[in-house]
Amino acid sequence: MRIGLIIYGSLETRSGGYLYDRKLVAHLRARGDEVLLFSQPNGSYLGRLRQNGWGAWAEDIVGASLDILLQDELNHPSLFWLNRTLRPRLQAPIVSIIHHLRSDEGHPRLWMPLYRAVEARYLRSVDGFICNSAATLASARALAGVDPPAVVAYPGREDQAAGLTEDAIRARAQT
Repeated sequence: MRIGLIIYGSLETRSGGYLYDRKLVAHLRARGDEVLLFSQPNGSYLGRLRQNGWGAWAEDIVGASLDILLQDELNHPSLFWLNRTLRPRLQAPIVSIIHHLRSDEGHPRLWMPLYRAVEARYLRSVDGFICNSAATLASARALAGVDPPAVVAYPGREDQAAGLTEDAIRARAQT
């Protein structure tokens, strides 16, 4: 299969969500699938909202002849409107990888209506969800008000810290 994945910045970014995405990409490639990364610039929430316009980046996605387009839900502010334009030109389903919802985080109350509206519109613009927990799936379905095909793919439980000492963990936490 030819799979596209939209993320912000680099897949090597240190966070649980990016680790999840890296493990997914490694698994798909090990199965023989071709995974193409489409990176968007990271920035402020309002800056991300301005990335919804059609351009060469979107043309690259359409021209890639994908079998499926995965989108990290973190990118929702950059995709909530663009997906509406992308959908008729893309011959592949669009599936969101949802680690957690921004609207479930503790942000200033003033911003929450905007976050909820944009995130809900984004969730309604995709064909399915891949969630890291049943709670995340329930939250996504409730916010979107739709029930698309979905799967819960729990993060791996392998020992990520094998061989790390307490001193090494403290040093990494300071970087």
